[in-house]
Amino acid sequence: MKEKIAKLIDVKSIMTLALTGGFIGLTCAGEITGEQFLTIFTMIVGFYFGTQSEKSKQK
Repeated sequence: MKEKIAKLIDVKSIMTLALTGGFIGLTCAGEITGEQFLTIFTMIVGFYFGTQSEKSKQK
């Protein structure tokens, strides 16, 4: 359980969650379109899961 919490507190995880929250806020406020949000969010999540996958392969 402690390992899962430690992984959640990882800097990349925090940045991913913060950016996701920020872009959701910008979309709801009408500052960016849904299409722009989808593009940005896809890149963020792809990067996050790509780096997590590489970590798993290296272990």
